[in-house]
Amino acid sequence: MVVDQNSLKVKKYFLLIIFTLLFTSKSYSNSYSLTKIIELDEPWGSSFINKDEIIITEKSGKIKIVNINSKRFLEVKHNLNFLNVGQGGLLDILYKDNSIWVSYSEDRGNSKTSTSIAKAKLDKTELNFENIFQANPPIDSGYHFGSRLAIKGNYLFASAGERGQGMIAQDPTKHPGSIIRIHTDGSIPKDNPKFLGKLNWLPEIYQIGIRNPQGLTLSPFDQKIYLSNHGAKGGDWFGEAKKGENYGWKILGWGGTNYTGTKIGPKWKPGFTKAIQYWVPSIAASALTIYKGEEFKEWNGHALVTSLKDKSLRKLIFNDLSNINEEIIFKNKIGRIRDIQVHPDNGKIYFLAGDNLWLMMKNN
Repeated sequence: MVVDQNSLKVKKYFLLIIFTLLFTSKSYSNSYSLTKIIELDEPWGSSFINKDEIIITEKSGKIKIVNINSKRFLEVKHNLNFLNVGQGGLLDILYKDNSIWVSYSEDRGNSKTSTSIAKAKLDKTELNFENIFQANPPIDSGYHFGSRLAIKGNYLFASAGERGQGMIAQDPTKHPGSIIRIHTDGSIPKDNPKFLGKLNWLPEIYQIGIRNPQGLTLSPFDQKIYLSNHGAKGGDWFGEAKKGENYGWKILGWGGTNYTGTKIGPKWKPGFTKAIQYWVPSIAASALTIYKGEEFKEWNGHALVTSLKDKSLRKLIFNDLSNINEEIIFKNKIGRIRDIQVHPDNGKIYFLAGDNLWLMMKNN
């Protein structure tokens, strides 16, 4: 029997590579656990109201307060005039200082809806909401509501998707396809772009050229607002909200194409806001947070981006914009991930994924 020594060397070389990859690459699967807390019905948005309770919207119309310890929930009545159509329904929800804000697809009549925002005082029995914003014009479409909310001081930021209308995102006389900035009571800040030279912009608009941003968050480190945007067939991205600027949709395609395969435009060009990180092909970027907490303190200051399509949690180190470091923490473990929240005290992470609320924590 003749043994090919060169062949044996090649096999040993590849075995060494495989062994090295298996045992030296970062693996989080043994360092954390994922635990199902409670079953829900198509949950969309969530916000901690105290250390024990989290308030959650279900797209079909219910608002629930879940006790994360007892795993029981209260259903809260409300008066929102919503239409559960396509991607619309009850969407994001946000708690601060005994008040609740919710974004939803408001029924504007004749099958038309808008991304609207309402506010109420927290009441665990019934929430009496009053509208503080409507995205105009109302549109007959079940697509791209955006709808994520974030608060910075006395400012409320919101993402208004372009409702599948493409170039409407380049029209600042219309709200769809923009980042909105209003005060938390619905009044309009006097330093919004309209009052600083963008005379044809609607007064609530902060930035234009957005497609379907389903992630929006305030960084507790640099106090900037960041967003994640769901592109077309490719072209998802993570970036910073910048006053008076334009992310370029649908002049730019961000590296993606239409679902028919036709080209949209370049990934980026001068004159438009450049994202921090792009994903081509699309991961269907959904929620976003800049992590701050004790449970995963080595992640402090890093962006955590969730996805619907590949059902992943991704971590971005972006302090050096010339060298973005991305890691996939997990993938295909809990279903399509719609929202992410960090516990305000202990830093454990909670997800809305599939039809469930999940807990992520370190193993002892």
